[in-house]
Amino acid sequence: MKEVVRKIASLCMALLVLFSTLSFSVGMHFCGDHLVDFSLFESGDTCMMKAESEASSSSCEMMAMKTDCCSDVEFVVEGQQDLKLSFDQLSFDQQVFVTSLAISYVGLYEGTAENAIFFKDYSPPPLIRDVQILDQTFLI
Repeated sequence: MKEVVRKIASLCMALLVLFSTLSFSVGMHFCGDHLVDFSLFESGDTCMMKAESEASSSSCEMMAMKTDCCSDVEFVVEGQQDLKLSFDQLSFDQQVFVTSLAISYVGLYEGTAENAIFFKDYSPPPLIRDVQILDQTFLI
């Protein structure tokens, strides 16, 4: 159960970092009250009223309309840009702290052999006298 909660929490934190750094813009072009163009990540294209009115002088309904009735609306959402911290921007003391922390953290998980016998190269001390027999103390 703990692993499931930890995985869900780590996924939520990753999504939080992703969406906090995401930046985008939405561009919309309105002619009057009608939405003519909608664009994500770019500005919306302008309608053809200005281009046709400048190109020809024919009696078209679009040219009869005023060219200033169009409006552009753009929403920009800026994300955080200061999350990526380069290692070379740290001072020397901070670099020493980070490397020592990383080395000590990795050292915690270095496993030793389960059946390791650390005293196999050493012989026991010589038995000069048997203290239990001299003191006449025996475990019963």
